[in-house]
Amino acid sequence: MGNLVCCVQVDQSKLGIKEGFGKFEKVLQPGCHCVPWFFGKRIAGHVTLRLQQLDIKCETKTKDNVFVNVVASIQYRALAERASDAFYKLTDTRTQLQAYVYDVIRASVPKLNLDDAFEQKNEIAKVVEQELEKAMSAYGYEIVQTLITDIEPDEHVKRAMNEINAAARMRVASNEKAEAEKILQIKRAEGEAESKYLSGMGIARQRQAIVDGLRDSVIGFSVNVPGTTAKDVMDMVLVTQYFDTMKDIGANSKSSAVFITHGPGAVRDVASQIRDGLLQGSLPHQ
Repeated sequence: MGNLVCCVQVDQSKLGIKEGFGKFEKVLQPGCHCVPWFFGKRIAGHVTLRLQQLDIKCETKTKDNVFVNVVASIQYRALAERASDAFYKLTDTRTQLQAYVYDVIRASVPKLNLDDAFEQKNEIAKVVEQELEKAMSAYGYEIVQTLITDIEPDEHVKRAMNEINAAARMRVASNEKAEAEKILQIKRAEGEAESKYLSGMGIARQRQAIVDGLRDSVIGFSVNVPGTTAKDVMDMVLVTQYFDTMKDIGANSKSSAVFITHGPGAVRDVASQIRDGLLQGSLPHQ
């Protein structure tokens, strides 16, 4: 019906290309237009002004001879003021864009090692965008954004990279574990040394206290019982302690059997040994 009354409609976000007898005449804005077909006028086609995206996967290799697939996303749109160029100058816009992207990526990535390619994705995207902008502006298109969304090495390369990374992390973990064990051993040794030092001081103080107590006992006994010597008092004290010890051993039902020599001579030997030990303990440490 629209053709009969010579009325055509151009949708929003699109531009119509009007021709007269096969020759370009004007660009039609969105809305209703009169195109008298019987005078040789017609709508040759439409140009969309919407933002479009082209995803491209390009295989190339890096400077260290690793083959990778570089995934790029190109966002572009036609310029309204140059709609005729966008319509007439290119037969296949997407194929043309893809050719330019291939050319730029295959010229840029081989200059970089694999690790550098991952780190410089933004720089690669900028180079692609600049080259596309210079090339496509002549055809009435604007490059809005260029993104390098992924760099995919071969599966074997990725596995090797993961193994290298895992080995490095294991090495760091082993060093940390060894350092922790070293610190633990040092602390344990310091603790044992401190414990032995304090134990030795305790034993020394205990012996000193015993010697001081025995000295006071000897002095007090000698004052109260005239004519006794310090040796007599020490022998009596030690013998008394000896019998108290025998009593405790016999009273303990869970104690093991103890076989010792018993008699006046044995008691004298025990007293002599105890006295010598105490006297040695009372001597000042060198």
